[in-house]
Amino acid sequence: MATVEVLEGLSRKLTIDVPSEEVNKAFHQAYEDIRKTVNIKGFRKGKAPIAKIRSLYKDRVKGDVLNDLIAKFYQMALQEHTLEPINYPKIDLSGDFDEDQSLAFSAELEIRPSVVVENYEGLEVTKEAAAIDESKVDESVENIRKNMAEQSPVLEDRPAREGDIAQIDFDGVVDGQPLEGGSAKDHSLELGSKSFIDGFEEAIVGMKISDTKKIDLKFPDEYHAAEIAGKPVEFTVTLKKLFKKDLPELDAEFAKKLNAKFESIDDLKKQIRDDLLENEKRRIDEDLKKAILEKLVEKNPVEVPKSLFEEQKQKLIDDVKNRMTSQGVQGFDIKSYQDKWDSEFSDTAKFMIQSSFLVDSLAQKLDLKAKPKDIDNKLAQYAQDTGLPLDQIKQFYKNGDKMSQLNYQVTEENVIEFLISKANFK
Repeated sequence: MATVEVLEGLSRKLTIDVPSEEVNKAFHQAYEDIRKTVNIKGFRKGKAPIAKIRSLYKDRVKGDVLNDLIAKFYQMALQEHTLEPINYPKIDLSGDFDEDQSLAFSAELEIRPSVVVENYEGLEVTKEAAAIDESKVDESVENIRKNMAEQSPVLEDRPAREGDIAQIDFDGVVDGQPLEGGSAKDHSLELGSKSFIDGFEEAIVGMKISDTKKIDLKFPDEYHAAEIAGKPVEFTVTLKKLFKKDLPELDAEFAKKLNAKFESIDDLKKQIRDDLLENEKRRIDEDLKKAILEKLVEKNPVEVPKSLFEEQKQKLIDDVKNRMTSQGVQGFDIKSYQDKWDSEFSDTAKFMIQSSFLVDSLAQKLDLKAKPKDIDNKLAQYAQDTGLPLDQIKQFYKNGDKMSQLNYQVTEENVIEFLISKANFK
C-alpha cells in the first residue's frame, strides 16, 4: 500500500508499507537461491534445510533483500499513482528491518512537470541581415600583414615607441615580497599589445636601451588571481634591446605567399570577405536558433524541477572551471566568479531545462524525433567537415552517452527548423 503527499513545487513523498508476508517471501527466495549454489558440509548440494541456510547467511542477504524490496515496491507505487520521476529518490526507513515483520519506508522524489506546448507557431523573432563592413576586410588584411612582418633591430638612437618589440628584464614586488611569476629575463614584449596590466607597456614607451625604470601600478580589482587583485605592485624594468616590425608591401607577391591561387590583393580581399560573410551567417543562424527557443520558453512556461536546476547550474560552473584550467589560467577563483555571475548561471540553467522539456514535447507531438536516417546524415556531415573517415566517426558515437547526446541534438535541430519555418520575422 502506498500513499502520496504533495510537497513544494514538483516534489512528492511516497509512504510505502510492505506486508510481512512479502518480506518473508523475499527472504525465503534469497535463501532458496543460496541453497542451490552453496556446498554445506553434511548435506548434498541443494538439499540443506532452509533453517541451516538462514543461520549461516541471514546477515549477508539482509541488505540485498531490503534493496530488492524497496526497488520493487517503489516502482509499484510509481505505477499506482502514475508518477514519472526525474531524479533518484531519497529513501528513509521507518524503524528496523527484519524477517517476520512488515517494512515501512518513504521515498522523496521530483516528478516530471506537465508540459503542454500550445503557442509555438507564429513566434515573432528578429533576424539580422548578413552584411560585412569593408573596414573589417581591411583590418583582416592588416593583421595578416603584421603577422608576416619581419623584425629588425632599431639602430638609431631613439626611445621606444608603441609598436616596437622591447626585450626587457623585469621583477615585480607585491607587499614587499617578490611576485610569483612576476619576473623574467630577455622577455620580448610588443608595446601596445596590452599583454600586461594597464600602464606597464605605456611606461616602457619613451625608455631608451639600457634604461632601468621603476613602475608603480595596481592590479585590477577583478584580476583573475584573487590573492593580488586590487593590490599595488612595483616593477623594476630594464630595456635591453629594441626591434621594429618591417611590414611587407601589399602587392601580388604578398597575396601569392598566402595562396598560390591569388593573383592580386583584390583576390585576397574577396576570399577574406567571403569567409567573414560565411562566419557572420553562422553567427546569425546561431543567434536565431537561441532567439526562437527563448521565445518558445516565454510563450510556454514550464515549471523547473529543483534537482535538475541545481545539477545543470553546477555543470555550467564546472564547465567554466575546466575551461579556465585547460587554458592554463593560473589562480582562477571560481568562487568569486560564481558569486559575481550567479544570476546568469541560474537563468541559463533554467532556460536550458525549460527548452529541453519543450523540445522533447514538441518532437513527440509533431513526430520530429531524430530518426536513423537523420543520424546517418549528421554523421556523414561530421565526416565531411572534419575530413575523418565515416567509420571512425561512427565508432566515436557508439558510446551510449554520446549517441544519446547526438540524438537530442538532431531532435532539437529538427524542432528549431520547424519553429523557424512557422515564425514571423522582423
